[in-house]
Amino acid sequence: MTTLDQAKRIYFVGIKGVAMAALAMWAKDTGTIVVGSDVAEEFPTDEELKNAGIDIHEGFDEDNLVAFCPDLVIYTGAHGGRDNRQVLAAMKRGIPVVPHGKALGLAMQGKKQISVAGSHGKTTTAAMIATILVEAGMDPSYAIGCGSIRGLGPAGHAGKGDWFVAEADEYVTDPGHDLTPRFLWQNPDMLVVTNIDYDHPDVYPDLRSVQEAFVALQKQSKFTIVNALDQASSVLRNIDTIKTFEFGGFMSELTLQIPGKHNVLNAAAAATVCGKIGIGWEVMKQGFLRFGGTKRRFEKLGEVRGALIYDDYAHHPKEIESTIAAFRDRYPKRRLIVVFQPHTYSRTKALLTDFRRALAMADISLVTDIYASARETHSVDGLAERLGGIYLPTRKDVTQWVVNELQADDVIVFMGAGDIYQWARAII
Repeated sequence: MTTLDQAKRIYFVGIKGVAMAALAMWAKDTGTIVVGSDVAEEFPTDEELKNAGIDIHEGFDEDNLVAFCPDLVIYTGAHGGRDNRQVLAAMKRGIPVVPHGKALGLAMQGKKQISVAGSHGKTTTAAMIATILVEAGMDPSYAIGCGSIRGLGPAGHAGKGDWFVAEADEYVTDPGHDLTPRFLWQNPDMLVVTNIDYDHPDVYPDLRSVQEAFVALQKQSKFTIVNALDQASSVLRNIDTIKTFEFGGFMSELTLQIPGKHNVLNAAAAATVCGKIGIGWEVMKQGFLRFGGTKRRFEKLGEVRGALIYDDYAHHPKEIESTIAAFRDRYPKRRLIVVFQPHTYSRTKALLTDFRRALAMADISLVTDIYASARETHSVDGLAERLGGIYLPTRKDVTQWVVNELQADDVIVFMGAGDIYQWARAII
């Protein structure tokens, strides 16, 4: 298949992941019949998938896939990737199977592509761009890995306009089988690079290898917009096709609904993209006012005994630092408590010192056991305890601490890329 619109019945193996769910909702918008499978565990995408009317099979029984009779199977790198038994069953029967990264690239074909890459901030920046394009009446397509976008709705949409906005993820296509960075399946008309940092130590041995992946993406992009305040501006050097963005230099004031200097920088990137497309400042202003953030980014969940409860996806030291700084700006007189669930043993081990420094920025840090990725095969005993703060391994331990210690006017942020968001809701 050269494009995804040739498929009439698509089965998504691991559909609940944020990137997979966004693409599934895009496919449903095109009129495709969409069904998927995943584990029984609750995911941030459950509500959006249910509202979209997408059926989800619990577990990976190959009979469910065969009974659906798909003409295409899209699979995630988690849950075994190409070795998942449903994927193997499809291959055995001659049904085309495509990993998510390649499938997203196929979905974008035929549209003008805006790819938002970067170690941090790509979700928010992509969502800002999509919101402004919608505000401008341009009806873009988009697939953004966040569950939902406040001001737009579901994170996947098939529009009738010319543009397709997508996150461009540097993680590999299919661990163990295809080490192609996922974003290399995209061919951007406009590439945004928010920053380049060392992450995913399970597949990238060092920062240089991460940088090389971004350079490869730039080479297949027509125009690049890059953060002038980040090392990315020195790594990506094709001056004929590059425009930089930074905090200053704009001819208008913009008001954001989300706090933090990092989000000002994300907005600068979005404004630079939209300005190059030809969208005027007044429309951009309204687009930024419309954008209320994305699910699991600075998301207020409620109040308990006068304390504010938030959920956030930050799981890298740089993201933790930026998020804590944003909370300090928003609530300078409140005690700030972070409940951090480390995500993957490889990342925690490789960035241990940086995690300790970032978590020390909170008034109190509570550290849980590590949430292992579905693609991770090994563990390291005692690693979470070395992150500093108060070690509370389980949900029961954290709940008991909150019951006993939470004070009026506290701000408590449940932070991480695992199932920590469920803990916050349960405690409320």
